[in-house]
Amino acid sequence: MYIYACDLEDWEKERFRQLDDEHRVEFCSGRLAEETIEQAAEAEVLSVFVHSELSTSLLGRLPNLRLIATRSTGFDHIDMDYCRQRNITVCNVPTYGDNTVAEHVFALLLSISHRLIESIDRTRRGDFSQAGLQGFDLRGKTLGVVGTGSIGAYVIGIARGFNLQVLAFDVKPDEGLAGRLGFEYVGMEELLARSHIITLHVPLSHKTHHLIGEPEFQQMRQGVILINTSRGTVVDSQALVEALASGKVAAAGLDVLPEEPAIREEAEMLHSVFRKKHNLETLLADHLLLRLRNVYITPHNAFNTREAVGRILDTTVENIRSFARGQPQNVVN
Repeated sequence: MYIYACDLEDWEKERFRQLDDEHRVEFCSGRLAEETIEQAAEAEVLSVFVHSELSTSLLGRLPNLRLIATRSTGFDHIDMDYCRQRNITVCNVPTYGDNTVAEHVFALLLSISHRLIESIDRTRRGDFSQAGLQGFDLRGKTLGVVGTGSIGAYVIGIARGFNLQVLAFDVKPDEGLAGRLGFEYVGMEELLARSHIITLHVPLSHKTHHLIGEPEFQQMRQGVILINTSRGTVVDSQALVEALASGKVAAAGLDVLPEEPAIREEAEMLHSVFRKKHNLETLLADHLLLRLRNVYITPHNAFNTREAVGRILDTTVENIRSFARGQPQNVVN
């Protein structure tokens, strides 16, 4: 099979070299887009990360495509309806970084609670004043975990080590998990009202789009901390800006933004405005969030440890091998 893999660093490409003996493998260092699609025109297998938006127009230019092996758990960057119509199999990596993303949640949270970025910036300037740098303890606070899948469960395990009280919401509560980890399932409204800190761990779907918007912010306690490492559009950016301005949200730690692909390259952002591909109001809200000192944003990097990326690559390679053997695994469509 002809395999075309995008958005890979040099060391990551070496994992795909395992397939060279049986298949033709070619690489694209950047993400797959209109300007690079011709290079993949003959591909039977496509391996991408979430930065590649696989739309109908893009996929329609790959007549031989049989498999998309996404190197992610989520697959909202792929036009799944089109794949079903074309009988293109889509495989994902269901688990790879439960602990990795959970650790990033607490990296963001501790950066907020101990004012780490401001402290480091100040001392680098030679200023050792503590004025305005007072933080807060995590111990005794209530953490609200929205989504208790593999990542959410790992977050809860870490939270118990910090002596946080944990409330959780999930559409499919796992009472056995609650018993083992010592937390309580409650309704969404109660979680929003009681939590000092809220962290989101849900997949993106039509049900979770803008799961946290103006009505939800109104239900939260004053001065809440919001952490989002799931998907950008789970939170309404414009409502978040307003909640930060009013003090309802004291600080936010975000690894994802709704329009992050457009923000990633300014040239693309300008182009997208003219083509009306993206929501300009959301783009502006995202840019505001980037400039607020009580918002800590990382570049969709929660997954990015060498160990986690290695697990992603190994699973992806095995997904491709299994498909070639006629025994596809981790199929999501």
